[in-house]
Amino acid sequence: MGEFDLIRRFFQRPVRRAALGVGDDCALLAPAPGMQLAVSSDMLVEGRHFFADVDPRLLGHKCLAVNLSDLAACGARPLAFTLALSLPRADAAWTEAFAGGLLALADAHGCELVGGDTTQGPLNICITVFGEVPPGQALLRSGARAGDDIWVSGSLGDARLALEALLGHTTLPPGTLAAARQRLEAPTPRVALGQALRGIASSALDVSDGLLGDLGHILAQSRVGASLDTRLITPLLDAGRHTPLAIDLLHQCTLSGGDDYELCFTAPADRRDAVQAAGRDSATRVTRIGCIEEQPGLRLIGPDGAAMAPRWTSFDHFAAA
Repeated sequence: MGEFDLIRRFFQRPVRRAALGVGDDCALLAPAPGMQLAVSSDMLVEGRHFFADVDPRLLGHKCLAVNLSDLAACGARPLAFTLALSLPRADAAWTEAFAGGLLALADAHGCELVGGDTTQGPLNICITVFGEVPPGQALLRSGARAGDDIWVSGSLGDARLALEALLGHTTLPPGTLAAARQRLEAPTPRVALGQALRGIASSALDVSDGLLGDLGHILAQSRVGASLDTRLITPLLDAGRHTPLAIDLLHQCTLSGGDDYELCFTAPADRRDAVQAAGRDSATRVTRIGCIEEQPGLRLIGPDGAAMAPRWTSFDHFAAA
């Protein structure tokens, strides 16, 4: 199977919202009149972002999910995406499963594949996603103000817990590991919540490299500090529900673990009811975990209610190399 046969068989589809899709030198997008384009790119590399034995259908889902999560953090509505795919070989069964997971998530969010590139080489997937957002309504990292609440969607730490178990650093019961691995390999982009938070949240981002580091981007760009109550930040698969885990491991997973792809956002304290309504409308759990303060820096409240020094750092590709 050649390169163009592979594209036609697995990735060429008629488009409905784009003006022109796969098959020409360029795609043509037509955002709604007066809307701004939101654009983001992410690259996933075998051995760095996923295990070699990952289910290709789940990999297809995840590689688009991490991009949709960026649109969610901006409050944007997905439009289209491009796919640059490096494959060791043209494996029809693998590619069919990968395309199935990718395009199922794309269809669920009305996000059309409109172009890209394929080549032979180490397994590497790069997606650029396009969304639209009304002018002045995009959620940014720079809008947090002292007195704002800090919120997170869903739960944090499950993906990192799965990784720790898969690397042999901890042991989980089979059912717990399966649930945690699902969170690692098939994250849920909070697209509906992001759009529901427009006009409510003062800042937002998605948690991809760990809460402490990612929240630090909001603090730096907004020029503020924060306090977090670690007692409110627990993974869905926490010690009290599924398996006895050391509190240190729980903190490592929830505070510095990556691959959650949940939203961390801030909102004025008088908008708490609106935030809860946005969570209900988007069928997404939201949890208030701290507050923004004028004093620079990030302060943690530990399990005993006393101040706790952070002992974990978020993921950094080059620092980890």
